[in-house]
Amino acid sequence: MKLSKLNIKKINLNDVDENYSVQDILLKLGELYQFESGLYGYGNLWMKLERKIENIIISELDKADCIHVDFPKLQPKKIWDQSNRWDTYTKDADIMYIVDNNLGTYGLAPTAEECATIFGSNRLPSYKNLPTIYYQIGDKFRKEIRTRGYLFRPRTFIMMDAYSFDKNEEDMHKTFSKMHDVYLNIFKRIGINIIPVVSDGGNMGGRVSEEFQAITELGEDIILYDKKHNVGLNKNVLEFDDKETFIKAFGVENINDLEEYNSVELGNNFELGTKYSSSMKLYYTDESGENKPYYMGCYGIGLGRIIACILENSLIKEKDKIKGFSLPYNIAPYKIQIIYNEKNITEAQKLYETLLDSNIEAILDDRDNLTIGNRINDVYVLGTPKMIILGNKFDGETYELEDTKTHEVEQLSLEELIDTLKSH
Repeated sequence: MKLSKLNIKKINLNDVDENYSVQDILLKLGELYQFESGLYGYGNLWMKLERKIENIIISELDKADCIHVDFPKLQPKKIWDQSNRWDTYTKDADIMYIVDNNLGTYGLAPTAEECATIFGSNRLPSYKNLPTIYYQIGDKFRKEIRTRGYLFRPRTFIMMDAYSFDKNEEDMHKTFSKMHDVYLNIFKRIGINIIPVVSDGGNMGGRVSEEFQAITELGEDIILYDKKHNVGLNKNVLEFDDKETFIKAFGVENINDLEEYNSVELGNNFELGTKYSSSMKLYYTDESGENKPYYMGCYGIGLGRIIACILENSLIKEKDKIKGFSLPYNIAPYKIQIIYNEKNITEAQKLYETLLDSNIEAILDDRDNLTIGNRINDVYVLGTPKMIILGNKFDGETYELEDTKTHEVEQLSLEELIDTLKSH
């Protein structure tokens, strides 16, 4: 990408939000735009980072034989009446947006259990078709009264949600365990230290629920965490009458060994049982030819929250002052930023084209009338993990590759540079 095409704004890092610094940097650059509280437009950097995360999620789900589908975001009231959840989501919890017109009454999807159950029953008529897991990635809508933390709690967001279908409770438990492992693989590849946590099923149905939490001072959840075994529980579980059953089921032996942390929920899994298939009267045919309700599970990952978490964890401060951020190399939208003076414009353009031809995502800072110092500063407000400066000392053959987080510098030939960037 040529930086002149991005049209970023000049920003003052002294005015950046102390709590949500990196997201605020993107807002001030114009790479995020807030239309009103909880509603955002997303620029090039966010969208490319989102695609990186999305591709990791798709890759791991596909390896687990999950099937990629898509359900409507505009959902008719009648299917929510089938599950008896319309009033729950529009009155009791009051989190669904209602669209009411001459065509009928609809809701903007906060989740998709109803659609998934109907879709699944149409495709899975027999026990021979089970188990099956469908997943989608797309927009969700929730009437958050109290938005916070920019993309940590907005009103519309991108989510991966999956729905499993099994023939009995035992198989449902196996699928739940399988998806637990899939989630651990996803977060490991993304580079987030994730903690599986016991939690409450809430409005989703079913009591067995698992959250995937990341420790951060910015989080609004409170978890009790066993570092030794990397398990924990949401503090609200202690209010359950049958809390001991839940605590032991998730491998927590003694709650006195747990430490309290603030955290943010990045994913959650629920065992739904037959809540939806029974209420909606949607069945499969078992080995004896009898109609039986599906045992279901649902599984969610918030891409927006993951990205917000990654961004805030990438913050760089020097002498207690915000310098910018540096994204992890494996998921960065652009791996390297090329800076040059007028003397080396031809060499910079040639290097840029060579990197693109080698499938290395690069930024060429081709803007006019900026000093080298100004250009270096903007590497940090774009989060680019590597940079090369073609300045007065550049000899035309040796490239200085600098890591923007560690400031380590490598002296490399063009061939070595390409090999290094590809091997990271």
